[in-house]
Amino acid sequence: MSSVFITGGTGYMGTRLIPLLVKRGHEVKALVREGSEKKLPVGATGAIGDALQPHSYTEEVHGADTFVHLIGTPHPNPTKAKQFCDVDLVSVQVATNAARDANVRHFVYLSVAQPAPIMQAFINVRMKGEAIVRESGIPATILRPWYVLGPGHWWPYATLPVYWILSRIPKTKKSAQRLGLVTIDQMVNALLWSVENPPPEIQLLEVPQIRRLGASASRWYA
Repeated sequence: MSSVFITGGTGYMGTRLIPLLVKRGHEVKALVREGSEKKLPVGATGAIGDALQPHSYTEEVHGADTFVHLIGTPHPNPTKAKQFCDVDLVSVQVATNAARDANVRHFVYLSVAQPAPIMQAFINVRMKGEAIVRESGIPATILRPWYVLGPGHWWPYATLPVYWILSRIPKTKKSAQRLGLVTIDQMVNALLWSVENPPPEIQLLEVPQIRRLGASASRWYA
């Protein structure tokens, strides 16, 4: 088993991923703001630092095999373009620098499905984030979900009939698959699989792969 450093460990996905990693025997350290240590799931060690400040937590990353970067603007929408740049983009630059300086061997980055007809500001920032990860030279897994269904994130269920129709029309089939919905369980299991299957260079997981790995991992790790 490996040592894993996580940013966003108290968030929507981090609080679900950490217990799975701990259960699998991984050593988990998660970045937290001072005073937020108790928000971490049981089994994770807190590392005090600022996700947006260079060199704020590099020393805490030393010894980690894998760095999982989950920080992002919650509930992204077109009105949050400035936050995407100020938080999402800055945090991945700080994270990759810390991972590289700490000689991390695998970087896991949560991006977004692309191209898409909406959310251009968000997609552009995540594309820049992917470029930063690639330029770091660290072998990496980049996951590209579109929308992750789960508690507080149910409204897209109403669009499932539309997805069903579009996935059966040849002209729109590929787009419907690329921009399909995934569940929080599929997403977290795909992240767990990513941690345990580091690539020699770069591996890209899009919605069809996330669904498949998420479903398979739920059986493997049961």
